[in-house]
Amino acid sequence: MKKGKEQQSWEREHLENFEVSLTPSKNLYPCVYNPGESLTGTVEITNVKPIQFKAISVKCHIWCGVSPRKNGKSWVAEEQYLNSTVTVADKGTLERGPHSFPFNFLIPATAPTTYSGPYGSTDCEIQAIIDTPLILKVRKTSFLILKPLNLNDLPNIQDINSSFVTKDFTYMLVKKGTIILKATSDLRGYSHGQAIILETEIENRSEKSTSTVVARFMQKVTYQTKTPIHVKSAIAVIKGTGVNANKQARWKEKIIVPALPQSRLQSCRLINIEYYIQVSLKSPEVSLTLPIFIGDVRVDTTNPTPPQPVPEVPQSPPPSTRNTTPTPTSRSPSRPLCGCFASPSTPLVGPEADVLQAEEILTESHSQPQDGSASPHSFYRIAFFQTFVATGHFCTL
Repeated sequence: MKKGKEQQSWEREHLENFEVSLTPSKNLYPCVYNPGESLTGTVEITNVKPIQFKAISVKCHIWCGVSPRKNGKSWVAEEQYLNSTVTVADKGTLERGPHSFPFNFLIPATAPTTYSGPYGSTDCEIQAIIDTPLILKVRKTSFLILKPLNLNDLPNIQDINSSFVTKDFTYMLVKKGTIILKATSDLRGYSHGQAIILETEIENRSEKSTSTVVARFMQKVTYQTKTPIHVKSAIAVIKGTGVNANKQARWKEKIIVPALPQSRLQSCRLINIEYYIQVSLKSPEVSLTLPIFIGDVRVDTTNPTPPQPVPEVPQSPPPSTRNTTPTPTSRSPSRPLCGCFASPSTPLVGPEADVLQAEEILTESHSQPQDGSASPHSFYRIAFFQTFVATGHFCTL
């Protein structure tokens, strides 16, 4: 086989055009396909000299790989969903002129949604290959797969999403107090463009004001290398004022969901994506989490009938109070109590019978795309798609 400059010289002498194009899909984006869909396209060759070839073939490769190194391409674990090659022309001579060779592949039902992260990705690629006695010419193009996640298929998706934590603490060496922190979101699952309505209630049964309250919308991606790698990212961060001594306060905010990967890459065992809302205080140190699912088909709140349960993908446990507190400097709570409220309207009940005076928590800052546009955590709907088209690396239409 010729190499380097000889290959370039051969191509200039023989090929005027060599490209592979895909037939647009019926989806919103022309090069985003669904599992079970036929992937069709054409190899276009225009040669100015006759070419003797052993075969002209097309390869479709869909796989997932993970690496222990950031942005590494030496996979330590892989999953293959499709690795198929079809011959579109047998051994012979390609006479001068334009030639067109159609091809067709069936995307398997097990193919997961396309995802690209720092330690792994799911990739979809088409290769057109001209195999000659002297040279091997290859043209590549990429495409995306979307395996829609219907949130209504998840168990208990319409249940109230609420959690609370109670913590006793000591300050000024001898004084004691109690903090009761509760958070509720209106749904358990959301899709792009929806607003997460977050309500937080805090009882401060002490003579010391609390620190700023912080709500974070978090993404956690786990890459199943030999030692699993966990990557956490804050999608949105909201800060509110603290609660004064012997006061109870409420805080209501909303978070617009940007374009994000699904909560679970269905059929993929090497990459797992989770979301949660973390509400925390730095002083006294206390936090809780609310699991959140991100999908493509919104929760149908008009249909109260619970859907048929489906097998649930194992998820790593939500971060503990010690690990998720912004700066874990104090000891663990002496007797923490955690649980779920039966209703978001259930009043907070503290250890004493007296009723605390109420006040309002004011929002100090809100860091997130306010229009619901793509964030740095986007992957296929906007940012990833536009990047491929802009660079010309995406499929040719």
